[in-house]
Amino acid sequence: MESEKQPEKKLAGAGGTPGGIGIFLLGFAMACAGGWLLTNQVVVTSGFFASGFMVPVINYHMNSFGLSLVPFIIGIAFLFFNGKSVTGWLLTIAGLVIIMAGILFSLHIYFQPTTLFNTLLMLVLLFGGLGLVFRSLRYPIVSKPGFWSSLQSQSRGCPQSTSPLC
Repeated sequence: MESEKQPEKKLAGAGGTPGGIGIFLLGFAMACAGGWLLTNQVVVTSGFFASGFMVPVINYHMNSFGLSLVPFIIGIAFLFFNGKSVTGWLLTIAGLVIIMAGILFSLHIYFQPTTLFNTLLMLVLLFGGLGLVFRSLRYPIVSKPGFWSSLQSQSRGCPQSTSPLC
């Protein structure tokens, strides 16, 4: 009986690439810390559908949220009549998009005052961490011997005809 050799499983890095799991975990931790610190400085308030208009004579603020429900309600009516109605689906989806846009546009987003050092720390952690994550996920670029490798080999005292790793 011949013993069958099982192929050795090579341990791959992050994402199946040879990039390195340590760099990935460090970058992920840095990006999470930077993202948390950055979002911790953001305050979100609402004007409760502040996208409206003021009636000048009676000094009354009217909001336009009710008008954004009209295409949604008509679309739902079309869909109850015929579930395969393209017009019904288009009106329903358009109504939902208008409602979501109205909600998002009524939000007021502020960045709390902080020191320049804290802001730079947050941004360096976030984008430095993302850079390390992306670095660990890419395949290594095998460079051909060129100008820089010839300079490195000359600084080591190697002849140019030999490998740059001599």
